[in-house]
Amino acid sequence: MKIEVRKAAKEDMPAVLELINELAEFEKEPDAVEVSVADLERDGFGERPLFECFVAETDGKIEGMALFYYRYSTWKGKTIHLEDLVVREEFRGKGLGGALYNQVIEYSRAQGCKRTEWVVLDWNTKAVEFYKKTGATVFDEWRTVQMDEAAMQSFCNKRS
Repeated sequence: MKIEVRKAAKEDMPAVLELINELAEFEKEPDAVEVSVADLERDGFGERPLFECFVAETDGKIEGMALFYYRYSTWKGKTIHLEDLVVREEFRGKGLGGALYNQVIEYSRAQGCKRTEWVVLDWNTKAVEFYKKTGATVFDEWRTVQMDEAAMQSFCNKRS
């Protein structure tokens, strides 16, 4: 099986959204995806793109993607945050995920980034072990913190 990894184009966003939905199913959050193809097209390909994306193809069909964006570390400087890397279930274990991962890390290094970072669920042991084998550090002591739209609204209302 020949794998081709390339930068995503605007017309790839329907396939990217399919993969995002598949990831949500895998992560046991099937109803959590709110983003649309139009959102991805606008936010990834507008005047000031908010993200970049690589896609992995076999036989001309997109079977995996890695979506990432720049961040800035006050300690390190320019970094890349890998938001999601997903491969269709039937293509897992066939090298697509590794090819996407390699591409993101190589791209980050070529862009002069000081760090590439991402979040992994603790129960996704296959991914955790893969990352560790590649030399990545998986921190136990750091916690992801988020404030969703409703919480932000409540917070702002209390401050008014």
